[in-house]
Amino acid sequence: MINDNYINHLETNVFPNYFNTCRWFAGKARAQKEFQVQHSLPFGNACIMIVEVSYYDGPSEFYQLPLTEVSHNTEIPEKGILEKTDSTQLIDAIYDEGFRKELYTNIFKSSHLISGSSLLTSQKGKGLSESDTPESIDSWVLPVDSSNSAMLFGGKYFLKLYRKLFDQTNPEVEMVSFLTQHSGFSNIPAYAGSITWQRKGLPDVTLGMMQQAIRADKDNWVLTGDFLNDFMYGVPSGLFSIKEGVFEQVALLGKRTGEMHLGLYAPGAEEAFAPEAFDASYRAFLLGRLTDLLDRRYALLIDNYQKLDEPTQRLAWIFMEARELIDDFAHEMLTRPLESLRVRIHGDYHLGQVLTQNGDFIIIDFEGEPEATIAERKIKHSPFKDVAGMIRSYHYAVSAKLFDSNETKYISPEKLQVVSDRWYKLMRDTYLEAYLEAFGWPHPLFKSQNEINFLLLFFLLEKAVYELGYEISYRPSWVNIPLRGIVEVIREIEKLKEPIVRISRLGVS
Repeated sequence: MINDNYINHLETNVFPNYFNTCRWFAGKARAQKEFQVQHSLPFGNACIMIVEVSYYDGPSEFYQLPLTEVSHNTEIPEKGILEKTDSTQLIDAIYDEGFRKELYTNIFKSSHLISGSSLLTSQKGKGLSESDTPESIDSWVLPVDSSNSAMLFGGKYFLKLYRKLFDQTNPEVEMVSFLTQHSGFSNIPAYAGSITWQRKGLPDVTLGMMQQAIRADKDNWVLTGDFLNDFMYGVPSGLFSIKEGVFEQVALLGKRTGEMHLGLYAPGAEEAFAPEAFDASYRAFLLGRLTDLLDRRYALLIDNYQKLDEPTQRLAWIFMEARELIDDFAHEMLTRPLESLRVRIHGDYHLGQVLTQNGDFIIIDFEGEPEATIAERKIKHSPFKDVAGMIRSYHYAVSAKLFDSNETKYISPEKLQVVSDRWYKLMRDTYLEAYLEAFGWPHPLFKSQNEINFLLLFFLLEKAVYELGYEISYRPSWVNIPLRGIVEVIREIEKLKEPIVRISRLGVS
């Protein structure tokens, strides 16, 4: 099937059309220059193509496309067919049962396949049972269009085939593998294995990862929406009522988040997971990233200011007037004494990344911040970066629900603001208290309450400023949500600047 002439035919006549029909191809909006097969890795009766897509502007991208041939009468979904002849079909091999079995067999046996000067290495993880032999497992492709492809084996194991490839081990594989193999944290889909492409003198490339499949009730964004539905029905009649079960669930999520970070706190572990200090280079990195974000968001806000409604303009004005205060606060990252440590973290932590299962929580998707490079996703941070992400997610949940529902449309925005702020702060405090209790006190990750306050404010500010750019560009009606988050941080920074007032029996000093 594979020879130079045929590869040239694929590159010129087949790939340009096929790639642009695939949900996992991220380059649809870019002017594509050419498609080139850089490597063809034999894998059973199929081959795994590593395809470079170059563009007229910007860097190339690399994609994984496994290919195989099946007879013309084999039933294949249309989106899996690249080319047909009278007798055969060239297909994306994930739709071939033989290829899927080959994937599973290699992981189960921890196989090593030599391909020229490179190696396809499969690793079996603790989450894969010895009793689930390749002969006993069936498989199918999950009908989910996303940036990767997903397969299910025996209803027990979920395999994610990474489509867009990076010249490093995928951070999700490192994180899930570490938590499964080296910690007692069990509230994740356990690591069952992976397939890695290894080349001499070059970084390893992750091709796929297998985990235990989770049968979840819903994700925590939906669950929180259910909580808010109950809460919201009382708002029009002036009833502020939150069921005790809501506080219990929010506290449990705080506890599970703390346990996840405890699992990632591993003194004496391999370098990739050993805790590190807030050294000068990391502090400069944090400040540079926040400063760059601020510069770009201020410019974007100025350009779009007249498009905002009056209440949102008032919030924007507070943000713009506080630039000097924010800059001074941000620069404290360079000078403030910090003895707290930093570790690998989830990196893209929000309510949608947590599944609910039998009253408990399962944390998923450890790939990291989508817009960050792979190297940036592996940088060790204070766990409060994850905590800030979840707190901001609660703020989004209540704002989206109360300000965009029929039940509350006749209530003044000012009243809704008061109500939503109260709900959000109760959830924030409940989550944060349970999170810290999971560690005990003191703990090397959080040296003092002063450091906790500073780090949480820093990452809440960074997260809200990041969100602001997305909302201005894609959801202008939601710009007020990150702006309110920014203004809240500004008020907290102002409190830190106020002189301490002490009251004694002799008077006020």
